[in-house]
This record gives sequence, structure tokens and C-alpha cells, in this order.
Amino acid sequence: MPPGGPRHGARYRRRRLYLRRFARNRPALLGVARFVLLVLFSAFGGLFTPFAYTDVDLRALTRPPGGTHYYGTNQGGDHVYAEAVHGLQRSLVIAVSVSVLTIALAAVIGAGAAYFGGRVEKLTLMVIHFLLVVLSFLILALVSHHLAGDWRVLILVLSVFGWISTARVVWSVSTSLRERDYVLAAEFMGVRPRRIVLRHIISNLGSLLVVNLTLGVVATVLSENALSFLGFGVQPPDMSLGTMLADGSGTITSAPWLFGYPAALVVLLTVSVTLIGDGLRDALDPTSVTGAAGGRR
Repeated sequence: MPPGGPRHGARYRRRRLYLRRFARNRPALLGVARFVLLVLFSAFGGLFTPFAYTDVDLRALTRPPGGTHYYGTNQGGDHVYAEAVHGLQRSLVIAVSVSVLTIALAAVIGAGAAYFGGRVEKLTLMVIHFLLVVLSFLILALVSHHLAGDWRVLILVLSVFGWISTARVVWSVSTSLRERDYVLAAEFMGVRPRRIVLRHIISNLGSLLVVNLTLGVVATVLSENALSFLGFGVQPPDMSLGTMLADGSGTITSAPWLFGYPAALVVLLTVSVTLIGDGLRDALDPTSVTGAAGGRR
């Protein structure tokens, strides 16, 4: 038995079971492999080109892929390969950061509202329902445009509006957890409410939060690309995949590589993370077909 006693031993066995279920899901493993390759490309892809994404070659305007210009150049002589590496890196940083922040906010706010109940719960739900009907995308566009498309500000505003729907789901599930014996026992023993929320409620929402964390990456990538495509997201001289899509949208027929490469990266990224999220959901859910198959082995 692993060190730590029976409780830690049970956790260890559950983790091994989840890992075995996930490993039986071939599409999920393919998603992991693709996602790792994309991360490696964004981190080290710049080592394979002598150009930076800010370099300009005025002698090679709208040149197709070939030679030292692996992905060609755009109308301004920018190197599309270097832009793709930096754009993917920027989109990944934004997506992962926003997903982590929104899940953390949703978990604390939703679980806290469910545990404390009363006026706290009513006020929290009132705010959530109000924000659900507000045109958040329009507000995001206006705020990010006013602040000159700084990617750090974009992370902040996407996080501010991204936690709402997940928080409502967390609240709904937490309303049943607050009546569990271990929560009541903790209250009887005088454990502080903050510790009960974090240790006894949020910790038992692990599967829900993990799945929403991965799928939140997809939602953030799409939101960031949409904002950047419309001119409200990341702005030059910085670069994201959405910015590249916006730049290449007008030259799909004359210079298809300007749109094709960033579009391919977006598709690979979203499909890979979606497969990972589906695999995690099946592994953590004992009622799923894949999970049940993994559990019988």
C-alpha cells in the first residue's frame, strides 16, 4: 500500500483506474499527442527559422511557401511561419490562463453560494442570471478595443465573463454536496466555512472541474480568435492566430497560405483539446461506455 494509510491508498487506486480508462481511449491519446506537438511547436518552432515574427523582408512580398520562407510571406513582407509560431504561443497562453482563472472563479463562487445559502446564494444567483442575459461578447469587444488589444487585458476581460455558466453548474451540483455527512461532520467539529468549501465541496467536484477546464480552453480559443478576427482582440505588432486569420481572410484566393496555416493550427488545437476533454469525461464518469470498459479490465 502506498505511504499515507488506507485513505491515500484508495486515492492512489482511483488515480490508476482513471489513468487506465483514459489510456484505453485512443482518440483521447491522439488528442494528447497532437496537443503536445502543438505546445512544442509554439515553444521551439522559432529555433528553426532565422526570422522573428517582427522581421520584414521588403524584397519578398506575398511570396508563396518555399526556401527560407517556410510558410511564405504576407503583403507586408512578414514571415508567416514565424508569425504562426508566435501566434500559436500567444493563443495558448491566453486560452490556458483564461480557462484556469474561470474555473477557479466558478468553483469558489458557485460552491460558496451553495454552501452559505440564504442571502448570499440569492444575490449570487441574481448576479449570475443577470450576466447570462447581458451581451457579454459586445462588452468584451468594446473593453478590449478601448484598451488597445493588450493580451493581458484580454485574459482579464475573458475571465470576468467566462466563469458565469460554469459557476451555475457548480452551484447546482454543490447544493447536494452541502448536505453530505462529511460536510455536516466538519461543521460539527468547528471547521471554518472557507476550509469546508475548499476541502470538502470543491475537492469533490474534481471530475466536473477538470472536464470544464479542458473544454474551456476550446471556448477561449474560439472567443479570442473571434475577437481578434473582428479587430477587437490581440492587435499588431503582437500576433495571435485570430489576428493571422483576420489578415489572411481577404486573400484566400490570391494567397491561400496566409489563411490556411493559422486556420489549420486552430483546427488542430481545438480538435485535440476536445478529444482530451471527451477522454477525461469518459475516464472520470463510471457510467460511460469507455469508463465502464476500462473499469472491467
